[in-house]
Amino acid sequence: MKKRTPVKDIMTSNVIALQTTDDLETAESLFKKNKIRHIPVVSGHQIIGMLSYTDLLRISFADATDEYATEVDTIVYNMFTIEQVMAKKLVTVTSETTIKEVAEILAEKEFHALPVLENGILVGIVTTTDLIKYLLDQY
Repeated sequence: MKKRTPVKDIMTSNVIALQTTDDLETAESLFKKNKIRHIPVVSGHQIIGMLSYTDLLRISFADATDEYATEVDTIVYNMFTIEQVMAKKLVTVTSETTIKEVAEILAEKEFHALPVLENGILVGIVTTTDLIKYLLDQY
């Protein structure tokens, strides 16, 4: 295992992002369609937050097995904006940050994804899943 491997080797660079003008229904659709759990929120090219699928679950009062769940979710989603639900205090890394450093940050914090920035512009995202896949490839 290389100790100085940069995160650019494992990050997702084709990032799906939300604009602050998008709604939570759009966010939920992107989560499900792309089978992802974290979406950066941008204003132009600048990242301003991170929305997780867990964030949506926290505000949803509907039971997934309820036949009216879609309608209830829609009503609840219309009560909030992405900016109200997203995490705003972000920890970011650069593409040259080592995988070890990323693992240390994620192990220490209570989140599971880090935006990767270059000169303030979002260029990727690295998640705990990316780290696990990298470790599995090492064995």
